[in-house]
Amino acid sequence: QLHLVESGGGLVQPGGSLRLSCAASRFSENFWYMGWFRQAPGKERELVARITSGGSTNYVDSVKGRFTISRDNPKNTVYLQMNSLKPEDTAVYYCNAVLIRSFWGQGTQVTVSS
Repeated sequence: QLHLVESGGGLVQPGGSLRLSCAASRFSENFWYMGWFRQAPGKERELVARITSGGSTNYVDSVKGRFTISRDNPKNTVYLQMNSLKPEDTAVYYCNAVLIRSFWGQGTQVTVSS
């Protein structure tokens, strides 16, 4: 069974940076998409950023210019570099990978607060 294992969340002050990582437990899969969603308390889960196997990316407008998604295909790992973090970025961040069906990580908490 395939698992997605996330790391890198935590508490950071406004303006700070964090880097999230998500590794698939099997390297043989060539996911069509890998990406990150987030869910803040009382809000719906939203797509933050996504990257295709070919390297095309898309971002939600609120993070453009601050977040960068990247991918290591041989390692089936996706990263999210988050800079200039704001309190409104506070949420549980979920890794997502799609190959015929959608796979999810367990979530990692990101808290931006002074």
